[in-house]
Amino acid sequence: MQNTRLQHSPAAERNQTPILERLLALLAPAGAALEIASGTGQHAAHFAAALPGWTWQPTDLQDTHFGSITGWAEQAQAHNVCAPLRLDVLQNPWPSNGPAFGAPFDLVYCANMLHIAPWACCAGLMQGAARHLAAGGHLVTYGPYLEDGVPTAPGNLAFDASLRAQDAAWGIRRIEDVMAVAASAGLQLAARHSMPANNLLLVWTHAACHP
Repeated sequence: MQNTRLQHSPAAERNQTPILERLLALLAPAGAALEIASGTGQHAAHFAAALPGWTWQPTDLQDTHFGSITGWAEQAQAHNVCAPLRLDVLQNPWPSNGPAFGAPFDLVYCANMLHIAPWACCAGLMQGAARHLAAGGHLVTYGPYLEDGVPTAPGNLAFDASLRAQDAAWGIRRIEDVMAVAASAGLQLAARHSMPANNLLLVWTHAACHP
């Protein structure tokens, strides 16, 4: 019987398998992950079930997602998914309620947030990830990006226009702008992977790890 708490994102269902393939190739067998903007919770459940050696901490700005996040984890029998926490990337410390995170995370994961949030959230994400990543840890971001010298797919151009029509503070971000903000936080781009539907999976690390 379908859990009535479950929220469903068709996009999350479509992209979770190709994203997981990249995570499996990137990550060690065990570790601790922090997910920013978990949304429906489909990614948390899918990834944690496939990474039994990892603990997965989901978070979101909206606590209206928490029932769905918990529900997907229960349905996937992903017992390594922690209870969701409220987290606003613009606030410091993280999370926004309760005790601040203590032990560092080996992975900070954030999908499809930068283009549906004010630009200041990019700096908030990068600064927070830099604070909470373990040495040798990875920040992974996923979504559409604009790139200098790379033709933008017509679908992404239309998507960008629709986002800006909904909210002038939204829009697909230039990867070069994101790189500059990351550098200011002490992070640098370590890998760029082309993904289905004109998306990119970007891997960021502490700049000190790459002399």
